[in-house]
Amino acid sequence: MRAAVYALECRGIWSIWISLDLTVDRWWWSGAGPERQGRGLVTVDKLVLLSPVLPLGWAVKLRDYFKQRDGMRNWGAKEWGQYVSSVLEPELKEERETGGMGKEGWLSDGVSLWQASEISGRFIEQSRKNNECRGNDLDYALLESEVEQFVHAVAGRSLLQPEIEALLAEGFPELTGRWRQAAQLAHLQGRLQLTAAVGSHAPAALGAWARQLPAGAGALARAAAKLPHVLWRGAVARRAVSRCLRCGSAPTGRTACAACGLMGCAYCEACLALGRSRACALLLRSAALPAVRCTAALDPTAAAGRWGLSPAQAGAAGAALVFLAERRERSAKPCPERFLLWAVTGAGKTEMIFPLLEAVLAAGGRALVATPRRDVVLELAPRLARAFPAEILAVLYGGSAERWVSGRLTLATTHQLLRFHRAFDLVIIDELDAYPYHNDPMLAYAAEQACKVEGSFIYLSATPPQEMQRLVRSGRLPHARVPVRFHGHPLPVPQHLSMTSVQTCLKRGNLPRSIIHTLRKSLEREAQIFCFVSRIAHIEGLLVLLRRSFPRVVIEGTSSKDSFRAEKVTAFRDRAISLLVTTTILERGVTVPRSDVFILDADSDLFDEASLVQMAGRAGRSKDDPAGRVVFASPQWTRSQRGAISQIRTMNIIARRKGYISKEAPR
Repeated sequence: MRAAVYALECRGIWSIWISLDLTVDRWWWSGAGPERQGRGLVTVDKLVLLSPVLPLGWAVKLRDYFKQRDGMRNWGAKEWGQYVSSVLEPELKEERETGGMGKEGWLSDGVSLWQASEISGRFIEQSRKNNECRGNDLDYALLESEVEQFVHAVAGRSLLQPEIEALLAEGFPELTGRWRQAAQLAHLQGRLQLTAAVGSHAPAALGAWARQLPAGAGALARAAAKLPHVLWRGAVARRAVSRCLRCGSAPTGRTACAACGLMGCAYCEACLALGRSRACALLLRSAALPAVRCTAALDPTAAAGRWGLSPAQAGAAGAALVFLAERRERSAKPCPERFLLWAVTGAGKTEMIFPLLEAVLAAGGRALVATPRRDVVLELAPRLARAFPAEILAVLYGGSAERWVSGRLTLATTHQLLRFHRAFDLVIIDELDAYPYHNDPMLAYAAEQACKVEGSFIYLSATPPQEMQRLVRSGRLPHARVPVRFHGHPLPVPQHLSMTSVQTCLKRGNLPRSIIHTLRKSLEREAQIFCFVSRIAHIEGLLVLLRRSFPRVVIEGTSSKDSFRAEKVTAFRDRAISLLVTTTILERGVTVPRSDVFILDADSDLFDEASLVQMAGRAGRSKDDPAGRVVFASPQWTRSQRGAISQIRTMNIIARRKGYISKEAPR
C-alpha cells in the first residue's frame, strides 16, 4: 500500500508522520480534536507534505530515520526534496536497478510547504485530489466512537491489513469500510503504532531481543545478536539490514508489487504461512500498556489445597508466585523477567501453573500459555476452561475458529504469537526445548514481542537447554525444581543393553537374543511397550522381525508420515496394541498407565540427552506402575546416554534429600 508522509514543526521541534487518511490529520492538527481543545496544547507552526502517495515502506523509513537538522525551519521545497532523496537513495537505487521508476517518478508531485493558517484548507484540497475522502464530510463524533471500538478490537495485537479486515468483518462489521480513519486517529492519539511489516528499522530491536534471550534460541539467536546496528550519519543509515518486523527474520525475496507499484518489493518467507509480510504491507500494533504487579497470597499450602498440589508442586508454584510479586531491578535493556520451572516428566506441570494464572488474573492482568504443538493445545483447553470457568478462554492454533476471540486468558501454539504485541502480563512457554520452538529465533522473537516489557516469562521444561542449565547453575536465572512425579515415586533409571545396530539386524534378518529376552519380560508383565527408533526407514523392517519373534502380540509402527498415527496411539492407550514402534514424534505428550520404554540405537547422533530423558519419561508415570522399565539398547555407550542417566539420578537424589519420595517403587 501507499501512504502520505509529512513533516511538521511545533515550537521549533520537527517530527515526521505517516497518514492513512489526510482528512483525519487535518482535523487533528487544526486543533479541532477534543483532546486538543482547551488544554493549551502546542499548535502546528509549519507543515511540509513530503509525498501524498509514497510506498509505505519508504514512508516508514523517512519517519523512523528522521533526525532534526539545523536550519530546517528555513528549508524550501528544494532542500526538503534533497533530504528525502538522500534518505531514500538506497531504495531508489534498488528500484532503478530492477527496472522501476527513479525518484522523479515517485516524487513527481513535489513537496508542498504549508503555514499554520493554511493547514486545514490544504489538507482538504490534497485529500480531494487523492480521492481519500469526500472533503469535509466526515462525522467526527462518530469517528471518535469508532476509534474506541477499533482500539478495543486490536488491543494487544500485531496484525497485517488482511488480518485487520478479517477481524473487523467477524466482530465489528460496521467498521469494515472506515477502519483506516479510525486507525489514523488512534495513531495520532498514541494508541496505535503504524509501520511497515518489512523494513530496515528492525535490526536494533532484533539485536536487543537476541542478546536478552537467556537460552533456548540456540546459535541462530546468538548470531542474530551480532547483526550490524543502524549507523547514523545525519539522517541516513549507512548500513541497514532489512528485517521482517513481525517475525524478526531477514526478507528472502523481492517481487513486483501491485499494491505499492515497486518492481522490487521485499517480502518474508519465514512467516508466509500467516500471510505475506511485505515492505509495503501495513503492520498495525496497539500501544503497550504497563504490566500489572501480582500481589496474591503466596502461601504454598493454600495453593496446594486449592489446586490439589503435591508438596513438591506447591513448593515450586510458591517460588514462582514470589517471583511474580517481587519488584526486581531492571536490566539496562528493557525486557520481560524470566523464571524456569524445571520439572521432571510426569510431575504435573499444568497443575503448577494454575496458581500463577490465578494471581495474574486476580490482579487484572492478561495471561498466555503457549505450547509448540497443536495437540497439546487441544488437550489443555478443557482443563484450563474447567479451572477458570469465569474467564473467556481464547484457544488459538492453525485453523482455529477462535482466532479473533479476545479474552484475558489465551492458550495458543507458539506460531500464533506472531499476531500479538505487548499483550500479556504473563507468558508461560511450555516445552521450550521442543520442536518447533527450540532453536527457532522467529518463535522466540514472537514470544518476546507478545509479552509486556515489564511482564514475566515462566518457562516449563523437563529438559531445559544446556545454556539455560548453565544460567541456573550460575544463579543468573531464577528457578524452581520439581524433582519428583506427583505420585511420589522415583524416576525409573535407564539400563544399558549391549545390542547391534538396527541396520545390522535388518541386514541379518534377525534380532539378538538379549533384546528378545528383555522384551519378553515386559510382555509377560503386561506392559505397553514404546520401542523408539532413530529413523522412519527402520520401522517397517523392524516390524517384520518383531512380529516373527512375537507372533501372538499385536505390534504396530507409526511416525510423522503416518496418516493413521492418532488412531494407533488411541489403540495403544486402550491396550489394543501391545508394542508400538515409533520415532521421537511420541517422545512427549503421550501417557500410557503401564508402560516400558526401549530405545534402539540409543547411541545415535539423532538422540541427544534431552530426547533420551523425554523418551525415558514415558515409563513409570502411573501411581499403579511407578517403576516401569527403560532400556538404552546400543552397541556403544555415549555421552548423551550417560548424561541422561545422570540427570535422572540427580533428580532422584534431590527428591530424596527434600523428602518428596514417599516410598521406593518395587523393582
